[in-house]
Amino acid sequence: MTATRYLYLVRHGEALPDGSGLTERGQIQAIQLSRRLRDIPFSAVQHGPLARAAQTAGLIWDQLVKDVQLEVSEAAGDYVPYLPERRELPADSADVLLSFLQQATADELERGSVLGSLALDCFTGPADGDEERHELVVTHNFLIGWLVGHAMDAPKWRWLSLNHCNAALTVLKYEPGRPSSVLVYNDMRHLTGELTWTGFPVRPGI
Repeated sequence: MTATRYLYLVRHGEALPDGSGLTERGQIQAIQLSRRLRDIPFSAVQHGPLARAAQTAGLIWDQLVKDVQLEVSEAAGDYVPYLPERRELPADSADVLLSFLQQATADELERGSVLGSLALDCFTGPADGDEERHELVVTHNFLIGWLVGHAMDAPKWRWLSLNHCNAALTVLKYEPGRPSSVLVYNDMRHLTGELTWTGFPVRPGI
């Protein structure tokens, strides 16, 4: 027997340059997001092992009902989940994409492939049992792109073309007997204006 799973994906807040945790802005981002999530009946709250994800998850968890455990998951970490071959990529952008991926070592790419498959096993599909589940995963940009692409049945390399902002929210729905769906993507409505980030240069009037 299976039931509907709602998967809430959050990218960590703004990180310090050395990756050792969150900036003050990042901490405020996490707290503002926590206020949006605090009334959701989460069955599980998981985060990647790196400090920026762990700290974000802790700040969110502080606002949640405490009968749910905060758990670390290697599958929720920061890694390359899938290495495409050149023939899979658009001809006009293959060089740029492959050059970007070459920053990872062979060991990192092998480990990422294993973890990418594990993430699909752990986080996707309807939930076991007869009660719907709400699960929160605090993670990184690459994994969110990987899971969203999978939910949309997109080509595997498409995780490379999705960007997720700090402390933004994405929600995926896995309902028995129906295709997976994206209910919310990269939503920052819980963040006050000065805390949002789009990845684009700041321009006057924008």
